[in-house]
Amino acid sequence: MHYDAIVIGGGPGGYGAAVRLSQLGKSVLLFEKDKVGGTCLNRGCIPTKALMHSAGLYSHMKNAENLGISISGLSFDFDAMHGRKAEIQGTLRSGMEGLLKAHKVDIIYEVAVVTAPGEVTAAGQKYTADSIVIAVGSKPSRPPIPGLDLPGVVTSDEILEEVRMYKSIIIIGGGVIGVELGSLYNELGCDVTIIEALDRIVANMDREISQNLTMILKKRGVKVFAGASVKCIEEADGQMAVTFEQKGKTETVVAEGVLAAMGRKPLTDGLFDGVEPEMNRGYLVVNERFETSVPGLYAIGDSIGGIQLAHKAEYEGMAAAECVCDLDIDVNTKLVPACLYTTPEIASVGITSDEAKAAGIAVKTSKYVMGGNAKTIIEGGERGFIKLVFAEEDMTLLGAHIMCERATDMIGELTTAVANGLHHDALNCVMRPHPSFVEGISEAVEAAEGKALHVMPSKR
Repeated sequence: MHYDAIVIGGGPGGYGAAVRLSQLGKSVLLFEKDKVGGTCLNRGCIPTKALMHSAGLYSHMKNAENLGISISGLSFDFDAMHGRKAEIQGTLRSGMEGLLKAHKVDIIYEVAVVTAPGEVTAAGQKYTADSIVIAVGSKPSRPPIPGLDLPGVVTSDEILEEVRMYKSIIIIGGGVIGVELGSLYNELGCDVTIIEALDRIVANMDREISQNLTMILKKRGVKVFAGASVKCIEEADGQMAVTFEQKGKTETVVAEGVLAAMGRKPLTDGLFDGVEPEMNRGYLVVNERFETSVPGLYAIGDSIGGIQLAHKAEYEGMAAAECVCDLDIDVNTKLVPACLYTTPEIASVGITSDEAKAAGIAVKTSKYVMGGNAKTIIEGGERGFIKLVFAEEDMTLLGAHIMCERATDMIGELTTAVANGLHHDALNCVMRPHPSFVEGISEAVEAAEGKALHVMPSKR
C-alpha cells in the first residue's frame, strides 16, 4: 500500500510529525513496535514525574507540622504509587491514540525496517511512501563495565516498571535521569549513592546549579561521588558492590541494587536493510531540513543526537513534517529549554557564563537569590536562585538558569526572551504578579543594574 508519508516511531517526535503531516493534507502511516508515547510516556518523563510527585508530596507531609498541620500514621504505598503512574500513562496514551485516529493516521504495531528509498517492510509486508520520517528514539546505554550485566543491575526502563522499593541503591550516572530517580528514592527513605564520572553532577547545567544541588542532596543524606570512575560491579550475599576510583583512591560501596544511568544511545541498529544513510556513532546525519543522505528520508529526535528531550523531538517532528511538504521553516531547534524535576526544580535555556567565556563572548551576569521571595518563604522553599546571562555589548539575554520552585514553568518566558533576542529593557518593562515565584525574574533583571528591590545592598 502507498502513502504520502511513513513515520517510524510513535514517541513525541513521531507523533508530532504524523499529526502535522495529516494537518498538511498528507496520507500518513505510523509504525510503532510497542506503545505510542515512546520513551517519554512509557519509560521516561511521565512515569518518573508521576512517581516523583507522589514521593515529593509524602516528603512535604512529613514536615506538615511546620505549616500548622498535624498528621499521624503517615505512610506510603509504593504499589499504589505505581498504580497511579500506570493510570496516568493510560490516560495520556489513549488521548494520543485518539488524536492520531482523529487525524486519520493509520497505525501498525510492528517493527519496521527501511529496505529501499521510499520502502518499508514490516511483518513480511511492504509499504511505500514518497517520504519516510525516522523517529525511533533511544535506549539506555550500557558501557563495557564488568558486572553491568548482572541481574541486580537495572536501567531506567526496568526500574520504572518494577514495583520494588529499595532500602539502598547505587546510581551510576549523575545526569538528569540519575539525579531525578535518586531524589525519588531518597524522599521515600532509601539510602542513595550517586557515582558520576565527570567532575560534577548535571554537568551540562550552570556550575552554581550543580554545586547547589550537590549540597542539597548531601544534606538530605544522598552520598555523591563526582569525578569517579567505576571499575566493576559484583554480587555477594544478595547485595551489589560497586568499586570505583576517585582522586587516586579505590573505594567500594554496597547496596541492594544498582541503577545504570549513563546516558542513552539511538535505536538505529537493524533499522536499515538495503539502504545506507550517512551515520555518526549510530546517529543519523541530517541537514538543516532534517534530510538524511538518502533522498526522501528524514530523521528527528534522539536518532539524530543532541539533547535527548521529548519537547525537542516533538518540535523537530512538526518542523520535519513541514519540510516534507516543501514549506519554508522558521524554527530554532538549537535553543532547547532543559528541566530537572528535583526539589527545588531546575530549568535552564541558552548559554551559561562558562560557555560564554569559552566562546569568547563578553557577558554580564545578574542573579537574584530566592530567599527574599515572598512565595518561596510561604511555601518553605529551599536554597534557590535565578541567574540571567546578558551580552555585555547590548544587554541582549543569552541565557537563563533557574533553581527554585516552579522553575520548569517559569523557563518558558525566558526561552521566549532568548529566542527573540530581547534586551534587558524589554524584560524590565514587564509587571509580574505578587506574590509569585515569577516575580523573581523581575528582581534578577533589575539586579543587572543594581536596582533590585528585595536584595540587600552590599556593604560599602
